[in-house]
Amino acid sequence: MTPKPKRILDQLQDAVRLKHYSIRTEEAYLDWAKRFILFHDKRHPADMAGPEVESFLTHLAVDQNVAASTQNQALSALLFLYREVLHQDIGSIQALRARRPQRIPSVLSKQEALAVLACLSGVHQRMAQLLYGGGLRLLECARLRVKDLDFEYRQITVRDGKGHKDRVTILPETVIPELRRHLRHVKLCHEDDLAEGFGDVYLPYALDRKYCHASRDWIWQFVFPAPKRSLDPRSKKLRRHHLDPSNLQKAVKVAARRAGIEKRVTCHTFRHSFATHLLENGSDTQHLRSGQVSAPSRSSSATRTSAPP
Repeated sequence: MTPKPKRILDQLQDAVRLKHYSIRTEEAYLDWAKRFILFHDKRHPADMAGPEVESFLTHLAVDQNVAASTQNQALSALLFLYREVLHQDIGSIQALRARRPQRIPSVLSKQEALAVLACLSGVHQRMAQLLYGGGLRLLECARLRVKDLDFEYRQITVRDGKGHKDRVTILPETVIPELRRHLRHVKLCHEDDLAEGFGDVYLPYALDRKYCHASRDWIWQFVFPAPKRSLDPRSKKLRRHHLDPSNLQKAVKVAARRAGIEKRVTCHTFRHSFATHLLENGSDTQHLRSGQVSAPSRSSSATRTSAPP
């Protein structure tokens, strides 16, 4: 009996996983493909091409009034669908594009940043200290593994950051004592998981097949693990993932209100503040660029103290 061909969305999911894209990207691409198909009255994408993509993107800009970044994400998803799944060239897209606003990012003074940090506690405070002291993005911080922290050289290695590139940044010295205590607690939790028959963690790029026992090793565990185990949407394994980033986002907003900061404060505000304060101290900010791998000198104590406190 001839096997039934896979649905187009299943084919898209397979193609995304073959490229080792994140689960967030997978969910976004599948959602945009569904919305595109429904917008055109459930027509199969193979029966459509550039004009239908253009009309959908124009609809998002004109009728839905979406942000430019949202429209760009939809375009990326549909280009991936046609190029990687349908192997169909749809040419250049001439849709009406959403306007990208020119916003000046909010920046905290050193006193304001420390005031917000003081209104946080526990794991949220540890994470926010790394956002500010190391210039990390929210997801970069959430996805940190134990092996990414180098206490001796005061460095953090950011793996697979924006643009799928690695970089090295500063591990602020003031965070180290509390971070060490935090990791001792996390290690005890990991040992309890192992004793209960769990303890393996998600590894990217199929490393769990290449290194059979790596997913249970301490160095691969998340620095900020979730308080409870959950079902992995891909492998269907019950395992402990990293802390939900939305929890930190909510905590930072509450802390900013408590600190009386009359500015829009988000997790990314710490990164902008970090860069601004480095420049004020006369330091270079090239290690913030995703395309560069740069770090404080291992032989220079001056650069280790150049990060914001």
